[in-house]
Amino acid sequence: MTTLYANPYDREAAGFYFDSAEDYASKAAALRNSFGDRVEEFEIDLINGDGIDIALAKAWELNQCNFKAYFDVCGNWDEDDKRRFIIAVGECGYDFDSENVKPADFEVDIYDCNSIRDLAERFVDEGLFGDIPSHLVNYIDYDAIARDLEMDYSETYINGQYLIYRCG
Repeated sequence: MTTLYANPYDREAAGFYFDSAEDYASKAAALRNSFGDRVEEFEIDLINGDGIDIALAKAWELNQCNFKAYFDVCGNWDEDDKRRFIIAVGECGYDFDSENVKPADFEVDIYDCNSIRDLAERFVDEGLFGDIPSHLVNYIDYDAIARDLEMDYSETYINGQYLIYRCG
């Protein structure tokens, strides 16, 4: 479960924890500062969540205007969608509309590999460099291929997993 904290900008008020938009709405409506005035502006902080949801919150740049949509995607997106978003927005710099965001709209190629050298080996195995006779396989310079791939591909580490990606 993801838990957020509404930290008021008003120094005369205490914040509150919440785990849904409805919970936030009821607590925010009831909150008053020490003078009895209504508190309206909050900084939203992530307090607790799964590793992937923490990384998602960082890329999402949680705030008072977009946390409801964040809760929606946490519950509805699978881990692949979340990774795609984190890489597209957090690493590639894509913009997004929190109300209409769809991970499939981001042009990002993602590979589950521990290094770019592993990606080079995978590409050779998949035949991206054509058919290589078995007697020449031992002469392939995977490190050189990896250096070439580094021109277009980057590495990241999300939620305990190394990934190689390329922005579209």
